[in-house]
This record gives sequence, structure tokens and C-alpha cells, in this order.
Amino acid sequence: MKTHTSQLTQPPREHNAQGEARRVGVELELSGMELDEIARIVADKLSLTVKKGGRYDRHLTGDDAGDWVIELDYAKLKRLGQSDRSEKTLANKLDQSAEDVLAWAAKLVVPVEIVTPPLPLDRLDSIENLIASLRLQGAEGTEDSPVYAFGMQLNPELPDLTAKTICAHLKAFLCLYDWLLKRADIDLSRRLTNYVDPFPKAYIERVLAADYWPDLNTLIDDYLADNPTRNRALDMLPLFAHLDPERVNAAVNDGLTKARPTFHYRLPDSKVSQQNWGIHEAWNDWVEVEKLAADPARLGACCKAYLGYLNDPLARIVNNWAEKVHNLWINPSSQ
Repeated sequence: MKTHTSQLTQPPREHNAQGEARRVGVELELSGMELDEIARIVADKLSLTVKKGGRYDRHLTGDDAGDWVIELDYAKLKRLGQSDRSEKTLANKLDQSAEDVLAWAAKLVVPVEIVTPPLPLDRLDSIENLIASLRLQGAEGTEDSPVYAFGMQLNPELPDLTAKTICAHLKAFLCLYDWLLKRADIDLSRRLTNYVDPFPKAYIERVLAADYWPDLNTLIDDYLADNPTRNRALDMLPLFAHLDPERVNAAVNDGLTKARPTFHYRLPDSKVSQQNWGIHEAWNDWVEVEKLAADPARLGACCKAYLGYLNDPLARIVNNWAEKVHNLWINPSSQ
């Protein structure tokens, strides 16, 4: 039997433009355990030191890649958790009571989130091992409650920041989206939210056109015109905010986008309680996007085929694009 580590496939380009090993950040949402228990398990597993932030976040130091963060994924409660309530005043007691009620309610639906630093690709196996440890201690994921809409998000560093490379990955993702969605088997709780809304059809058709290879400014402008939101399965705002913060902030200034030279892949569920589930499932599917993006001939043919499918009502009734992608466009060596 293959181990999870052996199941993790490598992308076609393993280094960035500076010749350094590419990195990937991971965000994993879960419930069923207390914040401090999760922080302790992560710290013990990776030999890190836990530092308390506010009442709802912990920072783990000692990793050469950077700090890990374990936090309740609720911005308002995290802000309240930074308040100093050491003085036993009536106002502080009332505020603490209100905070306690909010924390109790949040615990029913709001996940704890583990946020890794950007990790070298060869350290993704440590996430597999961590998930296995959390599972043994009772961690719960999306499928453990009808109200859990928990996800796992990947933030892979780009091999380079040229408009052509970015556009090629966008094209590849749009072509493979139906296949990725089927593979991810998204839980109903997340399907009913707007966390991972699909891209508009008009935008897909524009990007997949054979002659669509714009400069960076046009690429960003086109994206912002049709997608002024974080709620896309592939959220490009962090990358574009890194490349041109003024342009992005003029269109989407919600204070939530964190600029970074990465893609932000938001589609996968967190299925942390399921035996044998791990990062390899989502990561290996993402690598298929990178493989297609790195193969110009195969990418061009796939874009042409998908455009034909989108504009043929009969084909959309009698054919299944996800199956066609699986049979014709996924690298056979990955099967």
C-alpha cells in the first residue's frame, strides 16, 4: 500500500524564478477540539513553541519556514479577544459576558483554522501526518455536521510572475473546473454558501479565447471587472494585490485580502475526520492544473474543446465535460 507521502505528486516546475524551491501555504479548518488542544498537538508534532495571542488565537514559533497560526476563524471575536479585561469593572464584566455568549454561539458553527507558513514542497508530507494525528484526537470536518462549511485552502507559490504564466494557469483551471468540482465532491453545506462561486461564463469565454494572452494590467483589469470578490474557487485577488495593490484595492477594498505571490485555491472541503483523507487529494488534483498550464499544445486544444462545449447546447445535454476531461485531458501518467 502506498503511503500518503508517496501519493504526493510533484508539479512540472518545482522552482520559482529565483531558482529556489517553490513553497505552498495550507489553511485547514476543523472543529471538535479546543483551540489550545489543537495548538498543543501541532506544536508537539513539529517541535514548536506556543505563544498566546488573544483569547482566540495562538502563534507557534520555531519553524524555519515561519510562524504557524491557530485561530478561531471569526474576525469579530478575534478582535474582542484582544481586549484587556484584567480590571474588574462593571463595563468589563458586561463586555466579557457578551463575548462569552458570542464565543459559545460561534463554537457551534465557526471552525478553528490552522494556517501554515509557506512550506517547501517536500514538507507537504508533514501536513499529512498532522491531519492523521488530529483525526485520532477527534477532529471534525465538513461532513460531521450539517452546519459545518469547512474548507482546506492551498496557496501554491507561482513558478514565475509573468502575465503569460498566470494566464496559462487561469486557462487550465477554467478548463478543469468541472473535473475538479466532481473530484472534490463538495459537501452540501458549502454548495449552499457563496464561498466558491463559479466564474461567470462570459469571463470564461474571454480567457479561453486562443488570442487571449494580455499584458499584466489587462489581465488584472479583466479579472476585477467580472470577479470583484474573494468567493471564487481560485481566488486571484491575493496574487493581483501582491502585483498591483492600488489597482486591486480600488475595486475590492474589504480589508480581507492578504497580498502574496501565490494562487489561492479554495475549492476543497476539509474532510479531516475521514480515514485516509489528506492533503494529497486536493494537491494532486491541483498539480493537474499546473501540468496542463505547462503544456501549450495540450492547453490550447483543451481550451478550444471546452469553448465548443460551452457554446453547444446539445453537447451540454448529452455530454459530461468532467468525464471528457478525465478521459482526454488529464495526463495519463497520473492515473
